[in-house]
Amino acid sequence: MGQHRPEVEEAAVAAASSNVPLPAPAPVRTPAWRYALGMFGTSIPINLIRGSIVLLYVDILGMDVRVYAAVMAVYAVIDAIDNPVLGHLSDRTRTRLGRRRPWLLLGAPLLAASMIALFSPPGSLDGPGLVAWFALFAILSELFDSMLNANYGALLPELFPGERSRALANVLRQGFQLVAMVISLALTPVLTTSLLGSEEEVGGFSRTAALYAVIAVAAIVVMTLGAHEVPARGQEERPRLLPSLVQILRTPLLWKVALPSLCYGSAVAIVLSGVQLYVRHTLGLPVATAFLVQGVVLLTCAAALFAWLAAVRRLGALRTWRLAFWALTGSFALLYLARDLTTALLAGAVLGIGWAGLLATNDLVVARVVDRDAAVHGLHREGLFLSVTGALGRLSGAVSGLALASLGTFFGYHSGNSPGTDPGQAFRVYLCVYPFLLCALGALSAHLVRVPSPERSAAEPSADVAVRTGRRA
Repeated sequence: MGQHRPEVEEAAVAAASSNVPLPAPAPVRTPAWRYALGMFGTSIPINLIRGSIVLLYVDILGMDVRVYAAVMAVYAVIDAIDNPVLGHLSDRTRTRLGRRRPWLLLGAPLLAASMIALFSPPGSLDGPGLVAWFALFAILSELFDSMLNANYGALLPELFPGERSRALANVLRQGFQLVAMVISLALTPVLTTSLLGSEEEVGGFSRTAALYAVIAVAAIVVMTLGAHEVPARGQEERPRLLPSLVQILRTPLLWKVALPSLCYGSAVAIVLSGVQLYVRHTLGLPVATAFLVQGVVLLTCAAALFAWLAAVRRLGALRTWRLAFWALTGSFALLYLARDLTTALLAGAVLGIGWAGLLATNDLVVARVVDRDAAVHGLHREGLFLSVTGALGRLSGAVSGLALASLGTFFGYHSGNSPGTDPGQAFRVYLCVYPFLLCALGALSAHLVRVPSPERSAAEPSADVAVRTGRRA
């Protein structure tokens, strides 16, 4: 700061006199921890929603699980449309703040406001009115979450082009996500049902959502203002929506990676939405006890993250990703056998180890596919690409909704007002059997994926670039 650099001034004068445009300024390095902090802010709202929405609307307010599943199905269709549009708009954005930062600064307060509304249904609402309130603010919350994550995720391959630096940044951000989960998942039952409310009323949920909204917005703003995008990316040709979308959807690697990612995301969505009900109905304990179960899972997961990072550095992201899938699959078999709090905590610790492996590797594998797309087509359209994969991944909401609705068919559980004859077994199947089957499918399909490292992708000439420069690819 403030140093006189005559060589820069001479270059500027020479460029001006010869009408040659100045080269793009060199990118400023973004500290990995500063980028990772954003995951703390983006994770708190969405995990509060996924972890507590079924408890609030189905078990406390009495919404039928079939209605819940229908709303999730409608959301999946809307999300399949809005995700690519949001990502494409981000890729085409050209501002002094960059491509991604304006969207992050806009999306943070919008997500916070919709989340507060979602957890603050008026007491006078019932029946169709309650369903309409739930549908409106659930869909808006997911929309603004998509806006945030399309842009936040697009920064990872841009700010950290090498796999080693990318792996470190990813592990740090997953660590921040786990801290957010300790707050938004493990601590939430204590806040909503004990400290700020009770198990049978919604005031605690409203106050907790407002508290989390302030924390989340602050973290996202601090991260965004400290993230330094690559200036040259903002000078590239603006990609067109339909040709880009067709190219991306015709990428075989996209579909090969999307299936295991969907299986993983669906299993996690089921666990997040069902753990409090599993504690209440299957273990027969107060909802606040979920703090212990979730806390053990998250703390074990955090402790295992750096072990998985070492595995990535030794084995590579792809092989480690496959191993993590099998570890997570086995943990659900152990969880099914749990019969009390002690055995549930032990199984939860194993689940945390497997989950850490997927947290450490899944985004790295997806980022490799993004690198490959840029190398082949000569365009950096991370926003659109990750939004397409995000739309596929967000089908996990529909999958978890269908899994929840199936409890009515198989066990007679429709809501807290109509729990059926064996809600304990219903949520044992929901929390253990369904995720086991999903993760087993994901583990098998992960072995079909072959994708080069970012260094190899960068070294391979782009077919489009080769045509433009007259070289053969």
